Amino acid sequence: MNILLVTYWPIPHVGGVWPFMLQLKSRLENWGHRVDIMGNGADEPVYYLYGTDRKVAKEDLLHLIQAKLNRYNLPVLYRDELVHRVEIDRYCMELAAASFGLAQYDVIHAQDVLAAIALNRVRPAATGLVTSIHGSLAREIKILLDEDGRRDSALERPLAHCYYRALEYHGAMAADKVVTSTHWLKNVLTQEYGVSPEHIEVSPYGLDLYSFHQKLAAGTSLLHPPDKKVIVCPARLESIKGIHFLIEALAALKQRRSDWVCWLIGDGDKRDELVAQTRAAGLAEDILFFGYRDDVPAVLQISDIFVHPSVQDNQPFAVMEAQAAGKPAVVSSAGGLPEMVVHGETGFVSAVGDTGTLACHLELLLEDDALRLKMGEAARLSGCERWSLDRMTEHFMKAYLTAGRSRGRF
Repeated sequence: MNILLVTYWPIPHVGGVWPFMLQLKSRLENWGHRVDIMGNGADEPVYYLYGTDRKVAKEDLLHLIQAKLNRYNLPVLYRDELVHRVEIDRYCMELAAASFGLAQYDVIHAQDVLAAIALNRVRPAATGLVTSIHGSLAREIKILLDEDGRRDSALERPLAHCYYRALEYHGAMAADKVVTSTHWLKNVLTQEYGVSPEHIEVSPYGLDLYSFHQKLAAGTSLLHPPDKKVIVCPARLESIKGIHFLIEALAALKQRRSDWVCWLIGDGDKRDELVAQTRAAGLAEDILFFGYRDDVPAVLQISDIFVHPSVQDNQPFAVMEAQAAGKPAVVSSAGGLPEMVVHGETGFVSAVGDTGTLACHLELLLEDDALRLKMGEAARLSGCERWSLDRMTEHFMKAYLTAGRSRGRF
């Protein structure tokens, strides 16, 4: 089978979608299929096929798009800069995909609603379309627009708010089959955006345990301090990951005990703000910012407690990796996290932003070595059973065949 994995987002990029695509591509190719990946250029304004020299510069397409989508023909598009930019880029994606020649593919597997809409408009009639929806784009945009009470809140930008809500519905309905990894996200799509429940299947992500253990065995240059336990948080330094809540919780924890250090693994546009918050809380020696690292499995292995205080999330790879490393997970109740962590058995779950309870959960694991080790082992056993990459790949193969047959491909 010839398969195109496609995303609107830059490739490669930081975040769970990229490792998901690479794992799926590798496993499908091992099973004898041909797989290409298409996405936005990470370092230049192009759409391209990853690992090849085939690319289309967006600048070469703009004159075609602006001939139709100008202020005279479609003035509403110019009322919001964000909407205008995304729509223009989406049309660039359509034209670039068409120029690559989509008839060669039996199925297109979109990784977001923007890619689904774009590729649906230009795919051949006999090519199936499956869409994986990894999160709620409309919810994330609303969080960003409302962040810190700024004037450009969602309510004060109704076009952007309505636009992203419409993307959720039309992006899901464009596909022959939609797959989410959590029941939470399926409920969001059906209850908030009106997508038919029968149109969506739920299949959890898988984790390539062989590659994970190879990276774990390679080790890390970081050293576990001899007199403290390590709390580790691998996450992008963005508001939606809730690191500001973690710092508040750690400030409260420091009032009660100091036998810990927190390692933040990752980078992002909130780094300076979070560093300033850490210093203001008097935690500069307790919270260490290590930036992006490619040895996260080994870092997890030498840590003691994993924490993930997200504001919104679906099924983060970081939690799966922490469980594979045998660490108890202290997480928020955001999105699909409660489907990953069994409260009191494989970790603890607290409400989003409840920094007091978050601090208490961390303290319980710092205080009780037996509990921490017991939860870590339960997490490892549960994760190895639940996060099967073969099971995930088999599910997508069935979805591909269903989509292709609905188009008369097979």
